[in-house]
Parts: sequence; C-alpha cells; structure tokens
Amino acid sequence: MCRNIRTLFNFEPPATEEEIQAASLQFVRKLSGFNRPSQANEAAFAQAVEDVAAAARVLMASLSTTAAPRDREVEATKARERSRLRFSRG
Repeated sequence: MCRNIRTLFNFEPPATEEEIQAASLQFVRKLSGFNRPSQANEAAFAQAVEDVAAAARVLMASLSTTAAPRDREVEATKARERSRLRFSRG
C-alpha cells in the first residue's frame, strides 16, 4: 500500500509537486487504513493529505547535505534490479 512513498530528498532534478502529493496520499492511506475514504471522512482525509504535503515541502526545503545529488535514472535502475532479484524464480 505504500509503494509511492519514496525518498524525495537530494535528487536532481528535485522532487516534483506530484511526487510529494503521491507520497503524502500513500502516507495518509497507511495511517488511516483507508484506500479511499467514505464521504463522511473525505474532507478530513483530503485535509490530512494537504497537511502532510505541506510538512514534506517544509522538510525538503529545510534539509541540507554535502552529498552529491542522486540521479533518478541510476536509482530507478538499481530499484528494478533489486526487484528482479527479489521476485525472480531461481
């Protein structure tokens, strides 16, 4: 359920708003236990997603590192290889 929660810090190019929103949505889904909230809970769910996204933006802007930015393609290739090894039938 949390597949979209990815490390967003220290990438070149920086995390997009869509990535922050997707991670925030998955985080709220995990916390609430709802994949999709009922109409009665929809407003609270949407507000929680916005609050988490705002906190993520503040966090990203506040962090600093001396490490070189990671390349998205290199990291994606590594993740695909880990997945292949994990799920291959050997």
